[in-house]
Amino acid sequence: MAYLNSLNNYRNTGLLILRVGLGAMMIFHGYPKLTGGTEMWAGLGSSTQYVGIHFWPVMWGFLAAITETLGGFLILIGLAFRPAALFLMLNLVVAAATHLGKGDGLDGAAHAIELAFVFAGLIFVGPGKYSVDKK
Repeated sequence: MAYLNSLNNYRNTGLLILRVGLGAMMIFHGYPKLTGGTEMWAGLGSSTQYVGIHFWPVMWGFLAAITETLGGFLILIGLAFRPAALFLMLNLVVAAATHLGKGDGLDGAAHAIELAFVFAGLIFVGPGKYSVDKK
């Protein structure tokens, strides 16, 4: 499999593909929540009860929606990448706790858990050289 070693030269391309795909999907999921208004935000924000937060559900719902939408955009372009990945990871931890708290089990929480691990890993890896943040 030595021929696959040449792919090491394209790590930044791989990060770009990962960033664009994840960012676009986070925007896709977050934008309807962001435009859903206070009723949507209250329902979304009530999920924080599963991590011990029982106040201001509208605010928490709005912050979750803005995190998914704006955070997804920041991941996509690679700007403020690590803070965006951190907030998205935290958002997904709450989502996983919500699924588990509602009795959905690991099957229901698996997607949120998987994405939380992806964003946790991306915090360490960074956005790659094809990003607005490139150094």
